[in-house]
Amino acid sequence: MSDGMLVFDRRAVRAHRERAAATVTSVADVLHEAAARLLDRLDDTTRRFSRALDVGGRGIVAPLLRERGIATVAADLSPRMAALSGPPCLAADEEFLPFAPASFDLIVASLSLHWVNDLPGALIQLRRALRADGLLLASLPVLGTLAELRGALTEAEASLSGGAAPRVSPFAELRDCAALLQRAGYALPVADLEELTLLYADPLRLLRDLRAAGEGNALRLRERRIPPRTLFPLALGALAPEPGGRVRATLRLAVLTGWAPAPGQPRPLARGSARRSLAEALADQEAGTEAAETDGATPSGKTAAV
Repeated sequence: MSDGMLVFDRRAVRAHRERAAATVTSVADVLHEAAARLLDRLDDTTRRFSRALDVGGRGIVAPLLRERGIATVAADLSPRMAALSGPPCLAADEEFLPFAPASFDLIVASLSLHWVNDLPGALIQLRRALRADGLLLASLPVLGTLAELRGALTEAEASLSGGAAPRVSPFAELRDCAALLQRAGYALPVADLEELTLLYADPLRLLRDLRAAGEGNALRLRERRIPPRTLFPLALGALAPEPGGRVRATLRLAVLTGWAPAPGQPRPLARGSARRSLAEALADQEAGTEAAETDGATPSGKTAAV
């Protein structure tokens, strides 16, 4: 990719994760919850996996996979962060993966792909590392994540300096995620939403937790100067408290599942092969709803008023 298309400073991403290797245990509960929700998808399939790749699991994902009896290799942009998962582990860049084709039958990337400049390219590399009928499980924050903090920082900086520097990473939209998988060549792509709500008695703890997880600002166009001393106190003070006095931080996570193509997988019918039109199907549904209402029944999915 040309420099003009690069959004993230990958050297900064690596430096943040190297530093966070010493502090990430302080946010292990949140990372474990996100990983557990992602790995729950393994219970929805009868397929059994024997060799997995954990991409950027921060010492959380690889042990969970090994507890399931799956031999797991852990990789991270940061050597120190990779070492938290125990052997076998290695330092590897998600944008330039070193694995041979068909090396794994399962790849898990929990909260590790949102600092990648070429996300479609990274997804293609991950698919190539999968064996036929192998599974990718990935989660990444999407639009709406940390919306409270983003809005407060923007308003506070605008009031102090008349403008605002980018301080929270841009996020993809949920509706685009399944299309990304399809574009990268995955079969049966699915993207759904998981939401985590964190409540903080001390708003400053939110910023400390982000830093502890290695989630500092790594935008290439980030402000390099020291911010005004009053910026963060002003922004954090503007966060609206919940009824209990705590402030909310919302994590909206896209959970992606996609399979490496293989013979025998379910496939959509060929375009134009349907025997009935969508208009006919909708007309039949509408007729059925009207008949149910005439008989005094309640249409499915609606609540009757008594």
